Amino acid sequence: MRSFHQERDRIGPNSKKDIEENHVAYAIDFDETDIYTFIARRPDVLAFDKEKKLSVFLEYTRATDTNEDWAEKKEQEKNDRYSSHLVFVNHLSNREKNGWKASQTNFTTGVRGSLHTNQFMTRLESLGFKNMHTREVIRNRTVQKTLFMSDMILKFFLIA
Repeated sequence: MRSFHQERDRIGPNSKKDIEENHVAYAIDFDETDIYTFIARRPDVLAFDKEKKLSVFLEYTRATDTNEDWAEKKEQEKNDRYSSHLVFVNHLSNREKNGWKASQTNFTTGVRGSLHTNQFMTRLESLGFKNMHTREVIRNRTVQKTLFMSDMILKFFLIA
Protein backbone atom coordinates (compact mmCIF):
# COMPACT_ATOMS: atom_id res chain seq x y z
CA MET A 1 0.00 0.00 0.00
CA ARG A 2 1.33 3.43 -0.92
CA SER A 3 1.98 6.04 1.70
CA PHE A 4 0.43 9.48 1.68
CA HIS A 5 3.72 10.99 0.47
CA GLN A 6 4.13 8.45 -2.34
CA GLU A 7 0.62 9.26 -3.58
CA ARG A 8 1.27 13.00 -3.29
CA ASP A 9 4.50 12.73 -5.28
CA ARG A 10 2.87 10.54 -7.94
CA ILE A 11 0.06 12.98 -8.72
CA GLY A 12 0.93 15.72 -11.16
CA PRO A 13 -0.05 19.31 -10.38
CA ASN A 14 -2.66 19.34 -13.18
CA SER A 15 -4.36 16.18 -11.88
CA LYS A 16 -4.50 17.60 -8.38
CA LYS A 17 -5.91 20.87 -9.73
CA ASP A 18 -8.56 18.97 -11.75
CA ILE A 19 -9.62 16.98 -8.69
CA GLU A 20 -9.79 20.10 -6.54
CA GLU A 21 -11.82 21.91 -9.23
CA ASN A 22 -14.26 19.01 -9.40
CA HIS A 23 -14.70 18.96 -5.61
CA VAL A 24 -15.33 22.70 -5.54
CA ALA A 25 -17.76 22.53 -8.51
CA TYR A 26 -19.88 19.92 -6.74
CA ALA A 27 -19.54 21.50 -3.27
CA ILE A 28 -17.71 18.48 -1.85
CA ASP A 29 -15.82 19.29 1.35
CA PHE A 30 -12.21 18.13 1.11
CA ASP A 31 -8.77 18.60 2.54
CA GLU A 32 -5.30 17.67 1.30
CA THR A 33 -5.50 14.02 2.38
CA ASP A 34 -8.90 13.59 0.70
CA ILE A 35 -7.33 14.36 -2.69
CA TYR A 36 -4.77 11.56 -2.30
CA THR A 37 -7.33 9.14 -0.91
CA PHE A 38 -9.48 9.94 -3.97
CA ILE A 39 -6.59 9.06 -6.32
CA ALA A 40 -5.58 5.94 -4.37
CA ARG A 41 -9.04 4.35 -4.61
CA ARG A 42 -9.33 2.08 -7.62
CA PRO A 43 -12.07 -0.20 -8.93
CA ASP A 44 -11.29 -3.87 -9.56
CA VAL A 45 -11.20 -3.37 -13.34
CA LEU A 46 -11.63 -0.53 -15.83
CA ALA A 47 -13.14 -1.42 -19.19
CA PHE A 48 -13.18 0.86 -22.22
CA ASP A 49 -15.29 0.89 -25.38
CA LYS A 50 -13.55 3.30 -27.76
CA GLU A 51 -16.35 3.23 -30.34
CA LYS A 52 -19.05 4.19 -27.82
CA LYS A 53 -16.62 6.36 -25.81
CA LEU A 54 -17.59 4.56 -22.64
CA SER A 55 -15.48 3.68 -19.63
CA VAL A 56 -16.90 1.26 -17.09
CA PHE A 57 -15.75 0.72 -13.51
CA LEU A 58 -16.16 -3.00 -12.80
CA GLU A 59 -16.49 -4.16 -9.23
CA TYR A 60 -16.69 -7.76 -8.04
CA THR A 61 -17.65 -8.46 -4.45
CA ARG A 62 -18.37 -11.47 -2.29
CA ALA A 63 -20.83 -10.60 0.42
CA THR A 64 -22.38 -12.39 3.35
CA ASP A 65 -25.69 -13.61 1.97
CA THR A 66 -27.57 -14.26 5.19
CA ASN A 67 -30.11 -11.42 4.97
CA GLU A 68 -32.74 -11.03 2.29
CA ASP A 69 -31.39 -7.66 1.11
CA TRP A 70 -27.67 -8.58 1.20
CA ALA A 71 -27.09 -7.90 -2.50
CA GLU A 72 -28.85 -4.53 -2.50
CA LYS A 73 -26.85 -3.35 0.52
CA LYS A 74 -23.55 -4.35 -1.07
CA GLU A 75 -24.61 -2.80 -4.37
CA GLN A 76 -25.34 0.52 -2.67
CA GLU A 77 -22.03 0.37 -0.80
CA LYS A 78 -20.11 -0.10 -4.05
CA ASN A 79 -22.06 2.62 -5.84
CA ASP A 80 -21.38 5.04 -2.99
CA ARG A 81 -17.70 4.15 -3.00
CA TYR A 82 -17.16 5.26 -6.60
CA SER A 83 -19.92 7.83 -7.19
CA SER A 84 -17.59 10.81 -6.79
CA HIS A 85 -15.11 9.19 -9.18
CA LEU A 86 -17.78 8.77 -11.84
CA VAL A 87 -18.82 12.39 -11.37
CA PHE A 88 -15.16 13.41 -11.73
CA VAL A 89 -14.58 11.47 -14.97
CA ASN A 90 -17.83 12.77 -16.47
CA HIS A 91 -16.99 16.31 -15.31
CA LEU A 92 -13.61 16.22 -17.09
CA SER A 93 -15.20 14.72 -20.20
CA ASN A 94 -17.82 17.48 -20.31
CA ARG A 95 -15.22 20.16 -19.70
CA GLU A 96 -12.99 18.83 -22.49
CA LYS A 97 -16.01 18.10 -24.71
CA ASN A 98 -14.58 14.70 -25.68
CA GLY A 99 -17.85 12.76 -25.42
CA TRP A 100 -16.68 10.04 -23.02
CA LYS A 101 -19.08 8.76 -20.37
CA ALA A 102 -18.23 6.78 -17.26
CA SER A 103 -20.47 4.23 -15.58
CA GLN A 104 -20.18 1.42 -13.09
CA THR A 105 -21.16 -2.24 -13.22
CA ASN A 106 -21.14 -4.35 -10.06
CA PHE A 107 -21.11 -8.12 -9.77
CA THR A 108 -21.94 -9.47 -6.33
CA THR A 109 -22.09 -13.07 -5.23
CA GLY A 110 -22.92 -14.37 -1.80
CA VAL A 111 -20.32 -16.32 0.13
CA ARG A 112 -22.73 -19.28 0.00
CA GLY A 113 -22.80 -19.08 -3.81
CA SER A 114 -26.04 -17.18 -4.26
CA LEU A 115 -26.48 -14.42 -6.79
CA HIS A 116 -29.29 -12.61 -8.55
CA THR A 117 -29.19 -14.49 -11.84
CA ASN A 118 -31.21 -12.10 -14.03
CA GLN A 119 -29.23 -9.10 -12.84
CA PHE A 120 -25.91 -10.92 -13.28
CA MET A 121 -26.80 -12.05 -16.81
CA THR A 122 -28.10 -8.62 -17.83
CA ARG A 123 -24.90 -6.97 -16.65
CA LEU A 124 -22.78 -9.44 -18.59
CA GLU A 125 -24.86 -8.72 -21.68
CA SER A 126 -24.41 -4.96 -21.20
CA LEU A 127 -20.65 -5.56 -21.31
CA GLY A 128 -20.93 -7.22 -24.71
CA PHE A 129 -21.45 -10.89 -23.82
CA LYS A 130 -24.37 -11.41 -26.19
CA ASN A 131 -24.22 -15.21 -26.36
CA MET A 132 -26.48 -16.75 -23.70
CA HIS A 133 -24.32 -19.89 -23.40
CA THR A 134 -21.20 -17.76 -22.74
CA ARG A 135 -23.02 -15.78 -20.04
CA GLU A 136 -24.24 -19.02 -18.46
CA VAL A 137 -20.69 -20.44 -18.40
CA ILE A 138 -19.40 -17.25 -16.73
CA ARG A 139 -22.20 -17.35 -14.16
CA ASN A 140 -21.56 -21.03 -13.34
CA ARG A 141 -17.81 -20.51 -13.01
CA THR A 142 -18.35 -17.47 -10.80
CA VAL A 143 -20.52 -19.48 -8.42
CA GLN A 144 -18.07 -22.42 -8.47
CA LYS A 145 -15.08 -20.17 -7.71
CA THR A 146 -17.00 -18.39 -4.95
CA LEU A 147 -17.84 -21.71 -3.29
CA PHE A 148 -14.27 -22.92 -3.76
CA MET A 149 -12.92 -19.78 -2.03
CA SER A 150 -15.42 -20.10 0.81
CA ASP A 151 -14.43 -23.73 1.29
CA MET A 152 -10.74 -22.81 1.34
CA ILE A 153 -11.35 -20.07 3.92
CA LEU A 154 -13.25 -22.51 6.14
CA LYS A 155 -10.44 -25.06 5.88
CA PHE A 156 -7.86 -22.48 6.93
CA PHE A 157 -10.12 -21.34 9.72
CA LEU A 158 -10.37 -24.92 11.03
CA ILE A 159 -6.60 -25.39 10.78
CA ALA A 160 -6.00 -22.20 12.75
